[in-house]
Amino acid sequence: MPKGSPELTEARREEIVRACEKLYQTMSFKEITIKEIGNVTSFTRTSIYNYFQTKEEIFLALLKQEYELWIASLRRTMEQTDTMTRDEFAAMLAHSLEERAQLLKIMSMNHYDMETGSRPEHLAAFKVVYGESIRTVMSGLSKYFPDMTISEKQNFIYTFFPFMFGIYPYTFVTEKQRTAMEEANVNYVFMTIYELTFNCVKRLLNE
Repeated sequence: MPKGSPELTEARREEIVRACEKLYQTMSFKEITIKEIGNVTSFTRTSIYNYFQTKEEIFLALLKQEYELWIASLRRTMEQTDTMTRDEFAAMLAHSLEERAQLLKIMSMNHYDMETGSRPEHLAAFKVVYGESIRTVMSGLSKYFPDMTISEKQNFIYTFFPFMFGIYPYTFVTEKQRTAMEEANVNYVFMTIYELTFNCVKRLLNE
């Protein structure tokens, strides 16, 4: 266990996560190492192991942070809005994810690696926040669409949350991927995070 106050421990954990986030802007998950992360923190690479044993744990902490920001955004909007139409609810979810491209990027590319490469206590802490995100969306469905049955709300949740894993790959395409699809004569329609999410949510609510 690292020495120092809980506040110092948390501050150092946050510094490590911020360093990882900074590297992730220009490097891929595979390219980032504990050594690389250590190079952009104020303490040694060895010290990182006092807080995280693997880079997967660091990325999982970053993903947890992204979920927390998403939840906070949804709750602020719902606290300020008494009623929503189906289109307005779809727009709210679409805008909230449009602002969290990093959330979508991490969950779509590295989710399995992060979970399998993290200790149980780190995974459990993440799952608590993930569960809160589900309950937050569920509370929105209950608030704005009181006529929805429990089964209908569950169907929405278990369609929408898996759908989120595929948003980033469909909306952020490299030039190499674009060229390959053109050469393969794939008639692919490029859509934004907002467009893809809005269309999905609206369809789910209208079923």
